[in-house]
Formats: sequence, structure tokens, C-alpha cells
Amino acid sequence: MLAQEFTQLFREEHRQVRDLLLDLQQAFERRDNTQAQQIVQRIAELTGPHFRYEEESVYPALIGIFGEEYVSKLLSDHDRVIASARRLVALAQTNPLGEAEVQEARALIRSVLPHVSDCDGLSIMVERLPEEQVSGILATRAHALSEGIDLMRWASEVRQRRVN
Repeated sequence: MLAQEFTQLFREEHRQVRDLLLDLQQAFERRDNTQAQQIVQRIAELTGPHFRYEEESVYPALIGIFGEEYVSKLLSDHDRVIASARRLVALAQTNPLGEAEVQEARALIRSVLPHVSDCDGLSIMVERLPEEQVSGILATRAHALSEGIDLMRWASEVRQRRVN
């Protein structure tokens, strides 16, 4: 069943991002900006395609279940996460990392983590979609992964919504 395949893939993507965010927090706390830069880049590589297929396929498919208002909230959550990711990129480039940067990074990471766990729950709604819609979501996912555009580039060059 395609919905089960989707759920497994979706959950694994969220687990990877969760783990990387927690690793990023540790890198900041160790004041290891080289490691923080590497982790931020890896997060951007994973989340670019992920956010893309969510916005291009998952979210539109869920309008019938949740309505426009909640899907708009999901898009706003992405706006906020993108802005946080941009700031984390800048913080990771700070050398040396001081206590203020570590505290800001910790707060940003903690503000993003709930989106990761909340978003993971969308898979139980996708299970209720017709098989052809789930197939379309998986096709959109495959296309986004094949293009491999990271989060920062996708947000600034491809995404229709702009984040200040």
C-alpha cells in the first residue's frame, strides 16, 4: 500500500532532521562552528526537497481534510523555519562562538523541533487520501529529491512564497 510507503519515508525524513537538529545544538554548545556549519548544510540538503514536496503536493492534498486555514498555518510554519535556518547558517559562521550565539542557536533549534514532530503526524492524514493522490505525492517527492535543491536555494529561487 502506497500510504504505508509514504508514512515510512516521511517518518524517516523527520527522524533524520530531528537527529541533525539535536546534533546541531550539541555542536553549538561545544562551540564547534566547523561542525555546526557541516550540520546546517546537511539539514538544508535534506529539508529542501522535503519542504518542496510537502508544499507542492502534501499540503494541497490535505486542504480537503484540514481546510485552507490550517494549510496556511503549515506554510507559515515553513516561513518561520526557513527564517530560523537562515539565522542558524549565519550563527554557524561566527568564529569564535560566544555564549550569546550559543543561546540564540539553542532557542532557534528548540523553536524548530516542534514543527518536525507535528509535521510527522500529517502522515496519518495522508493514509486517508485516495491511492492516486498518494502516488502523486510520491512522484512529487521523487522529482524534488532528483533535483536535490537545498533549502536556502529552494526558498530563494524556486519557492513561490518569499520569506523576508
